[in-house]
Amino acid sequence: MAGLCAAARARELGAEPVVLEKGSRPGGSMLLSSCVVWRYRTFEDFRAECPDGDEDLQRAVFDGFDEALEWLVSLGPKVVWEDTPNPRTTGKRFDSRSLTDVLVKAAGDVSLEAELPRDEFPLVLATGGFAVRYAREHGLLVRCNPWSEGDGLDFAQKRGADLAGDLDEFYGRAMPAPPARIREEGYVRLSQLWDGEARVVNENGEEFFPGPPAWHESDLAQAIARQPGGTAWFVVPAELREDPRVVALREAGGTVFEEDGELRLHVAAAVTHTQGGIAVDSRARVKGVDGLFAAGADVGGISAGGYSSGLAAALVLGRISAESAVR
Repeated sequence: MAGLCAAARARELGAEPVVLEKGSRPGGSMLLSSCVVWRYRTFEDFRAECPDGDEDLQRAVFDGFDEALEWLVSLGPKVVWEDTPNPRTTGKRFDSRSLTDVLVKAAGDVSLEAELPRDEFPLVLATGGFAVRYAREHGLLVRCNPWSEGDGLDFAQKRGADLAGDLDEFYGRAMPAPPARIREEGYVRLSQLWDGEARVVNENGEEFFPGPPAWHESDLAQAIARQPGGTAWFVVPAELREDPRVVALREAGGTVFEEDGELRLHVAAAVTHTQGGIAVDSRARVKGVDGLFAAGADVGGISAGGYSSGLAAALVLGRISAESAVR
């Protein structure tokens, strides 16, 4: 999303951006998501939810959100929700295919299965962070596009860029554990979100997560990732055997069994995107490298200590990066 938004905005400003897509199709992880683009209702809530984040970057995303969202709507994608159902947040949900299509059209030609250029500036990095590499190195599931290996991070680091945020922090979900079969189209439907209803135990039967998870439940996914094998069991009342979440897990080939009036659901941590990454200023300029910009999950330090909308950051910083690069 960040790269397409950057290219679309750059074209509006009279530039002729070249969009290089590593993957075999455009849209990145945006295409696979629930496509809710949102912000916290107040900046104070943003700071409270992500207390370790870069305040200047958070302010840039928060202050630029409403105008950027209005711009996004003006491109004509299908809007599924006019606002979020969450009282903490405001924003819109789009049809992900429709949004991808209108952004590609606005961005211009997209070269697929392309490589990063060597040193052609100005350059906006929007490679989606390093979720795939992180998941592989830690034995976790992937819940994103298959190409976000950290190309942007490596490119910036080799040229002397600074880093920001915790490189071990990620946004993720508890998903059906292997041998379940999880395809990209199931990333949203198969997410095991229980809103604190489930008791959580590790492979030794030990409860390891005190208290209910945060409303986004990414903290629970990260806690599961730190358990042996990156797996856990959700324990819920047996009468929930026909709950859509249980049915989805079972249909995917996941492990569900009933014992002593309870269901046990085998889950594994899955990485959607990393939250540490390249350090940028509030104009999306990479610190330490002239002519280099970054947006989206390549940027570190926005949601540190919590969670905020990755799509909102991609939208706002994608536009800002274009404005900085062109002007």
